[in-house]
Formats: sequence, structure tokens, C-alpha cells
Amino acid sequence: MRIAITAIAAIGALSMAACSKPEEKAAEATADAVQADANAAAGQLEAQADAVAANADAAADATKATAENAADKLDAKADAVEKAGEAKADAIKEAAEKK
Repeated sequence: MRIAITAIAAIGALSMAACSKPEEKAAEATADAVQADANAAAGQLEAQADAVAANADAAADATKATAENAADKLDAKADAVEKAGEAKADAIKEAAEKK
């Protein structure tokens, strides 16, 4: 997109340059150079923004994975506590039945 805009601006500048005074040609060339620099700077900033967003996504994914892992461990621990409680309760009931 930026390349197309720059190309269109250059074509427009060339067509105007053919009918303009030397001062106007110089001003157009300067304006085109400024526009090209601005487009390049904007492209770099957009690339930086994309990199920041990608890093944020990666950090979020890592945080989510860590949280899910911790939740899985807690679930496993809860299951173990529940099973141990059931076993102990069964043992108490069996002991009471034998008496």
C-alpha cells in the first residue's frame, strides 16, 4: 500500500514537473522526498507495533499455559485428597461393621 502511494505521488510529481517552473520542480522533489521518508518511518513503526503485539501474544500464551499447568496440578491434588478421604471413610465404616 505504501509503495503504491509513493509511486502515485511520484507519477503525479513527474506530470506536474513537466509543466512547472524550476522552483516548483524543486519543491515537488523535496515534498516527494519528505513523503517517502514519512512512509518509510511509518513502515518501521508499524513493524515495531507488530513485533510488540507478537511479543504480547507470546507472553500471554506463556502465562496462560503456566496458569493451566498450575490448575491441572491443583485438580490432581484435589482428586488425591478426595480419594484419600474416601479410603479413610471406607476404612472407618469397615472397622465399625466388624465390631
